Amino acid sequence: MTSPADPHAGGGAVEQQKKLKLLAVTACPTGIAHTYMAAEKLQQAADAAGIDMKVETQGSIGAENVLTDNDVRHADGIIIAADKDVDRARFAGKRVLSVGVSEGISHPEQLLERVQNAPVAGSEGGAEQEAAAAGGKERSAAYKALMNGVSFMIPFVVVGGLLIAVSLAIGGHATPDGIQIPKDTFWFNVNALGTLGFKLMLPIFSGYIAFALGDRPALVPGMIGGFLAADASIYGSDANAGFLGAIVTGFLAGYLVLAIRKIKVPKAIQPIMPIIVVPIASTLAVGLAFIYILGGPISWVFTHLTDFLGGMTGSSAVLLGALIGLMIAFDMGGPVNKTAFLFAVGLIGTNNAVMGMAAAAIPVMPLGQGLATMIRRKLYTQQEQEAGIAALFMGCFGISEGAIPFAAARPAQVIPANMLGGAVAGAIAGLAGVEDSVPHGGPIVAVFGAISGLAWFFIAIVAGTVVTAVVTNALIGVSNRRAAAKQAAANSAASREPALAGATPAVAAESAPEAHATATVTSASAGASLQAATASSTAVGGAEAESSADEPEVLSGYLTDRTVKVQLDAQDKEAAIRELAGLAAATGKVADVEELVRTALRREEQGTTGLGEEIAIPHAKTDAVTAPVVCFARSADGIEWGSLDGTKARLVFMISVPEAAAGDEHLRILALLSRKLMDTDFRARLQAAPDDAAILEVLAEVQ
Repeated sequence: MTSPADPHAGGGAVEQQKKLKLLAVTACPTGIAHTYMAAEKLQQAADAAGIDMKVETQGSIGAENVLTDNDVRHADGIIIAADKDVDRARFAGKRVLSVGVSEGISHPEQLLERVQNAPVAGSEGGAEQEAAAAGGKERSAAYKALMNGVSFMIPFVVVGGLLIAVSLAIGGHATPDGIQIPKDTFWFNVNALGTLGFKLMLPIFSGYIAFALGDRPALVPGMIGGFLAADASIYGSDANAGFLGAIVTGFLAGYLVLAIRKIKVPKAIQPIMPIIVVPIASTLAVGLAFIYILGGPISWVFTHLTDFLGGMTGSSAVLLGALIGLMIAFDMGGPVNKTAFLFAVGLIGTNNAVMGMAAAAIPVMPLGQGLATMIRRKLYTQQEQEAGIAALFMGCFGISEGAIPFAAARPAQVIPANMLGGAVAGAIAGLAGVEDSVPHGGPIVAVFGAISGLAWFFIAIVAGTVVTAVVTNALIGVSNRRAAAKQAAANSAASREPALAGATPAVAAESAPEAHATATVTSASAGASLQAATASSTAVGGAEAESSADEPEVLSGYLTDRTVKVQLDAQDKEAAIRELAGLAAATGKVADVEELVRTALRREEQGTTGLGEEIAIPHAKTDAVTAPVVCFARSADGIEWGSLDGTKARLVFMISVPEAAAGDEHLRILALLSRKLMDTDFRARLQAAPDDAAILEVLAEVQ
């Protein structure tokens, strides 16, 4: 018999040498729970299979456990479980399997098998094979490409728009040719810088849509296509194609590059394909197609719309105002918008009322989108919220481009809302006979004394703005609920555990979707618990009692015996959140219990915090708490939390951190919990712990 230690047994050093080495990258749009849940599941599956695995997490707190060049060099394959763009250039020459983050959570064992037969990154046909391996999620790729372009475009819109607005406000004055700034002045130069930012806006937008689809070779044709969309003089039109044209050129360039890369070429030519052949061929194709194929129709649209409007000057002022408003709001600089604007400008001096209609509609889009981000903040990402503030400022100065990022990200929801708001503003201005004597719009023209019928002018703007904001949020809410329901049905049919709302492209939007309505029934027992806890908090004078010396420190001391409850009394989500808020209040770290509850419920409107696996982690970042506090409670029957895997929440954590000094602390806590809770044995022991002390002992393992 051969001894196991015998090197001739086929094990030992030879077996160790052949041990499979895999790498993984996990990332979800929010970069919080699912990024770490997928990482932990993949690591557990690899450990069970005897596979060496290293997982890089790209979360909101930054990339952790970053893969080095040496790691990649010795890897047998790479798994990318992500719902956002991940740079793949570093994986060239390696087998790469790309899937959604939910796949990393639901089917890690299958991914370990599939990656061994995945296509080699950078090889011929690799991109399409990879798409097939990932389940052929073309729609997901298109969505991520669009959002990639929007993300890069927003800084140019904000910087360009704000510089123009400030320069007009301080250095501008009204003239028959519009609001102008004297040449060779400081504010003229500031305005020039802002104008340059706007000129780069569409090329950047188009270029980075193309880049997300076709990588670096697509950047040149995408950006040049974006310049064509922004500059109509090249194809002989008075109106450029605007952001809609930039979307077309971005996708055209990206998919064209992918198509060219499929062509088999001699090995001698392959090295120059990505840096010479592909960019030149795709740039010529996109550019010439835009000039000769798209340029003509754009010019035709502009000419015929102008003629159409010319025939309406004697018709109802309300109807004409509504039409002018619709056109102004449609494409914000494209042929339809430019037709209405130049038509109104051409009538200044003979019929200033038409310019009054346009002037009232021009600021409605940015003001409406900015207002929308303020009244329903949880529907929008942090970047969109910041862009919303800038849009409000730009709207005051008649810079309609401030709304372009919103329309580009959600055209099906934002453009109809913009048009409806623009039509309302234009119709009211037409009905009231508002007049504008300069070719510009927005409240700033009133400041310069160019408006007659001032009160009605502002009434028209306010009405259009409110309509735009309300309709935008309503349409986004409907779209998100439909997407969430569709995804839930698909996941149920596939019998797999999905990601949080916001982890799939259709629901992420970004943006931060609203997947479930907030519960409205409050448990009486939960209310009593909350009152008792608040009274306890008052009794201790707002000071937290010190823990006993032998009590284990859990989550940096944020979770103590005061914030643990063996069994929840609550039967629904809102009542559970109130009960947990009551536990937090007992620590003396809660300044406003009701605000803490409201903040946590608003977070639930953004998307359920039910993670599946009978886990929920509601969280709130608010100055209603004075220091971080974590609460935990169990539910014997489970609470319906909206988890897409259909399980009720039996293990419920609530994380509360102060807004002003939160930093990344809540993200760190979420990451720690998300990883550990993927351990089946850990969850079982947490369920079985008989009392507070035993629960704390189990939770002390979270670190």
